[in-house]
Amino acid sequence: VLSASAEPAGVVTRDAFDRLGGAIVAAAAEHKAKLNGILLNLHGAMVTEFCEDGEGELLERLRAVVGPDLPIAVTLDLHGNITPKMCALGNILISYKTYPHVDMRERARQAGDIMQRAMMGEIRPRTLRAHRPMLDEINGGRTDIGPMIDRIAKAIAYEQEPGVFAVSVNAGFGNADVKDVGPTVTVTYEGNEARHRAFAESIADDIWNKRFEVLNNYMPVEEAAAIAKAYVRTKGPIIIADYADNPGGGGYGDSTNLLKAMLDAEIADAAFGPIVDPETARQLHRHKVGERVKVRLGGKSDPRFGGEPLELEGEIRLISDGFYTGDGPMVGGLRLGWGDTAVLRVGGIDILVVTEPSQMLDLQQFRAFGIDPA
Repeated sequence: VLSASAEPAGVVTRDAFDRLGGAIVAAAAEHKAKLNGILLNLHGAMVTEFCEDGEGELLERLRAVVGPDLPIAVTLDLHGNITPKMCALGNILISYKTYPHVDMRERARQAGDIMQRAMMGEIRPRTLRAHRPMLDEINGGRTDIGPMIDRIAKAIAYEQEPGVFAVSVNAGFGNADVKDVGPTVTVTYEGNEARHRAFAESIADDIWNKRFEVLNNYMPVEEAAAIAKAYVRTKGPIIIADYADNPGGGGYGDSTNLLKAMLDAEIADAAFGPIVDPETARQLHRHKVGERVKVRLGGKSDPRFGGEPLELEGEIRLISDGFYTGDGPMVGGLRLGWGDTAVLRVGGIDILVVTEPSQMLDLQQFRAFGIDPA
């Protein structure tokens, strides 16, 4: 079993790609005579030191070993930049249909079902692609509101048509500086290509035609803090997302502007995190729970983006190795980790200080460290 992941940052090094991809290709070569098919779980937006299309490169190396006829299926992220090479070399491409991605297991089962039919010789699927010259879908592919709801509904309905096995509407990953960046629609099918291509192009046209219909609204951190300060809790907590500092989009994860605004507003009964600061995490690990410590927190990667480090004093509430097991719909059952982790209470705010960047995907990312957001 080979499993590796990383948050978006710099390009993947040749050494990392050759070692990880090489293990997959070597296994395929060793067991070639026994293989009925290959099912890969990839992302779709990998960029390496030596090529813009990491997934396409991996598929090309696999095809060189197993030949053109072995069925290959790939599950992908809705935020992948799906390339012509990926479609040419992978018979079956299936992306998540939700953002947040709560259907990952469902898509894996769908890919497996199609793969089984292909291995049994019942079908000979291939995948086509429609693309539009945009960095990404205008609202980042959100499927909880806006036009993606209708697009996904149409995709699911079209999957019921004869000869159609999977339809994916991909928002793209606009932070990748590559030729094939942007939203795509893929159809995994057999039979009449013209009919299926017309459907894919119609969805792609809708993405293009609505490219100025922005639904996401952003506000200054001071305004967000004021809303939180005035919030009267009648149901659940209020959630503030620092959209510009998401490690899942390549952000450093150490922005301090929102935290400063919350502290200045004297907000109580609040949690903030994660803030990525290995230096401060190590410092806090040299102390004990209950001690008061002065720290220089956050803003160390590049203060131009998100604010300067904050000089703070607080009480250590928890020291941890940072490991947790998710229990939500995205990462439920997975054991993950922040690296050295601590919780520092400053005023009325519990601050989750971590070593490794990662986006918030599961309530256990707070709860496992003594913070209950509910």
